[in-house]
Amino acid sequence: MTRECHVRFCERLRGKVLRPTHHFGMKAHIGVDAESGLVHTVIGTAANVNDVTQAGALLHGHETVGFGDAGYRGVEKREEAQGPTWHVAMQPGKRRRLDLTRPWARLLEQAEQLKASVRAKVEHPFHVIKNLFKHKKVRYKGLAKNEAQLFSLFGLANLVIAKRPLLALHARGAS
Repeated sequence: MTRECHVRFCERLRGKVLRPTHHFGMKAHIGVDAESGLVHTVIGTAANVNDVTQAGALLHGHETVGFGDAGYRGVEKREEAQGPTWHVAMQPGKRRRLDLTRPWARLLEQAEQLKASVRAKVEHPFHVIKNLFKHKKVRYKGLAKNEAQLFSLFGLANLVIAKRPLLALHARGAS
């Protein structure tokens, strides 16, 4: 090992030379039907894209009500997300600070629980993909390939979710 190589090696060990840190992350934004729990829209974005910017693209046009977590705060002000009445979750910190000894705070907490029960429908397809299909990390570099894989995975998740009602229909003799 030459002296120059040895110096570079030692500098790396001490942390003086910055190594390139390339991290690739993405988010899957999905629109889910509240009644059936089936996914109707899938959008893959970089991990640093805010959730509220995709709210308008998740609508298919026939919604009367939209539910979102705290990341969708301010969605009612966005032009592309106009149409449905939005019910957005309270920020977790504000929810923790509620004084539940007061009647109005208990009502707010009940309202938040109702919103959360509807939003839980969105989490079920993610549960199927992560736990049933074991897809927890992105496989490829680049959004296009990963988004194509997400389309396939969410389509298959729809089949898994729709399986039970379809089998019940078949058992009753519906054709």
